[in-house]
Amino acid sequence: MNSDITTAVLVGALFGLGVYALVRALLPTRRGPVSTVARVDALRARGSVGAPLTPSAPSGAPGTPGGATGRLAELRERTGSRLAELYVQRGWEQRSLRADLALLDRTWESFLATKVVLAATGLFFGPFLFSLGWMLGMGASPVVPVWLALAFAAGFFFLPDVEVRRDAKAMRRDFRRVVAAYLDLVAMSLAGGRGLPEALKAAAEVSDGWALRRIRSALADARITGLTQWQALGRLGDEVGVDELKDLSASLALVADDGAKVRASLSARAETMRHRELGEIEGSAGEKSQSMLIAQLLLCMGFLIFLIFPAGMRVFQA
Repeated sequence: MNSDITTAVLVGALFGLGVYALVRALLPTRRGPVSTVARVDALRARGSVGAPLTPSAPSGAPGTPGGATGRLAELRERTGSRLAELYVQRGWEQRSLRADLALLDRTWESFLATKVVLAATGLFFGPFLFSLGWMLGMGASPVVPVWLALAFAAGFFFLPDVEVRRDAKAMRRDFRRVVAAYLDLVAMSLAGGRGLPEALKAAAEVSDGWALRRIRSALADARITGLTQWQALGRLGDEVGVDELKDLSASLALVADDGAKVRASLSARAETMRHRELGEIEGSAGEKSQSMLIAQLLLCMGFLIFLIFPAGMRVFQA
């Protein structure tokens, strides 16, 4: 009896805490100066302070997919837009995560909607596992499904973050390799007598890989927006989180008028990036070698135990 009352109190308290946290997250509160400045910067990055969200197209509008699939897509889009607006209002920037998404060419709203959908799936997946265990006679405490639902919801909510950071790390490493080769190509173009803008453009057109396409697109946008090409490269580096592009932009802004200094600077940067890449490869190879050594030691220990165990059992039985 007492255990049932305690269980009911714990479940009620946990539910009340969840409702309180949800209300605190949704209702506006008094912001500090840091969060206020972050909110203004986020709104300015979207185009204008206080700009409303673009309304979603109605379900009957032309070009909108009909049926249940269209409604689900519209609901997903609205959910992502609402969550993005909530992040802006609260001043949550998530710059590193946004840079990873920009590198993967994924939208922020779609990412947030995916997190919510997975969290909702986790809320149902935990009790589903409990029901399977209950049918097998593994327990019937009402606290277990609540904790399972919360645990799976939290785990599923952060799964997209892990996936995005893992994929972005690999793509950023490939991007740095391409940037090192790109700098060598620019230096060779400068040595051939081309000017810096022509060299930057020509080096970006030697391949159709995704990294050079991003660089080529940034250089093309620079002509439209009126920025210099090295400023466009710096903006691209800030967008995708590649510090080498930002450093390149700063150095080119200082020596853009001196062709000899530009060639020397680009060659030195390319060589530094290659040495860094070789160091990372050697470090990764060393870690893999140590892992293989540990696996071999464990295998030898298991083999020795397999050989010694029968003799030891005979000694103890005698």
